[in-house]
Amino acid sequence: MNRFTDCARRGALALIVLLAGSMTAAAAEESPTPCTEDAMIVFDASGSMAGSLAEGIGSKIRRIDEVRKALAQALPRVVHYRRIGLITYGPGSYKQCNVELKLKPQPNAAQRILHDVSELNPSGKTPLTAAVEQAAEVLHYKTDPGVVVLLTDGEETCDGAPCDLGKRLKAQGLQLTVHVIGFRMTAFWTGAQSALDVRCLAEETGGLYITAESQEELVEAFEKTL
Repeated sequence: MNRFTDCARRGALALIVLLAGSMTAAAAEESPTPCTEDAMIVFDASGSMAGSLAEGIGSKIRRIDEVRKALAQALPRVVHYRRIGLITYGPGSYKQCNVELKLKPQPNAAQRILHDVSELNPSGKTPLTAAVEQAAEVLHYKTDPGVVVLLTDGEETCDGAPCDLGKRLKAQGLQLTVHVIGFRMTAFWTGAQSALDVRCLAEETGGLYITAESQEELVEAFEKTL
């Protein structure tokens, strides 16, 4: 074998190795990498979610309908990355503080979650603090890392203290992150303190506080947090 042939063979072998490495890297980029942390969506179905997007003036599109549409766009994409569960709060008597566990985290949960959300009839008060606390318990937050995504359009109305809960979850939890999506929090029935309370809940746990005013912004918020 002459020197030219030997160099040619070595060059060809190097090219094959390089191409194989590039193909492997490309395949890895195309295949989503599952997250190790389970997630719980805490969904606001309190009475305020029955309000229209135009504060009742000439609009029949309810807040909850806009959130459902956004969730229907985002969930099918994000369930490939992690197991997700659902807790709802609100439905029931307007004087009650109802929290209900709908689904513990499981893979490919989009269809089940979307079905449960579609069945909700918004009513009742807003026990968002108790709902987040229950989600943390479902995730075994004291021993396991996890993610809670709270969707809310209003203030806590069941004597809960969101900021205090955030501090407690940080102190007692292994690594629980609470993200908060505030949908149209500038409505007439919420005050500045309401936003500060839920922002504090997120920031105490290292989470994001994201405001959304439209369906498109809701989709982005769900995808970013989940």
